[in-house]
Amino acid sequence: MPAADDAMPSRLNEMPTWLISQTARHGHRLLAQAFAAADSSGYQYRLLAALEEFGPASQAALGRRTGIDRSDVVAALNDLAERGLVDRAADPADRRRNIITVTAAGTGRFQQLDSMVADVQNRLLAPLSRAEHRQLTRLLRRILSHASSQ
Repeated sequence: MPAADDAMPSRLNEMPTWLISQTARHGHRLLAQAFAAADSSGYQYRLLAALEEFGPASQAALGRRTGIDRSDVVAALNDLAERGLVDRAADPADRRRNIITVTAAGTGRFQQLDSMVADVQNRLLAPLSRAEHRQLTRLLRRILSHASSQ
């Protein structure tokens, strides 16, 4: 039970925007800790996830698919390339553009990170049943879909 001077105003606890932002903050903290312990980052995970799902892509396409700023894409890809997790090659159709391909080591690393991220999801949603977890995910997708259509 929080001390009287630590109590949250009840009005805030009735606002979905407040609850969503506080939950997101907690989830971000859990992910950041897990990525740091794995000597990785959310950007690296997102880039590897896009490459695993969609295959080779340009740096620009990866940025759009992952919502990562162009300069941050370059920095994260540089690190992934130095670790041998992705290969960069000039696009034969447009030499000004690089095509990024995940390596076998990158696929293995992605699988490790994906398992770690799944564990974080389970920790974050531990108070919910599996059905509630699925329902929350569906509702959040619906909210985001609506927001992106405006």
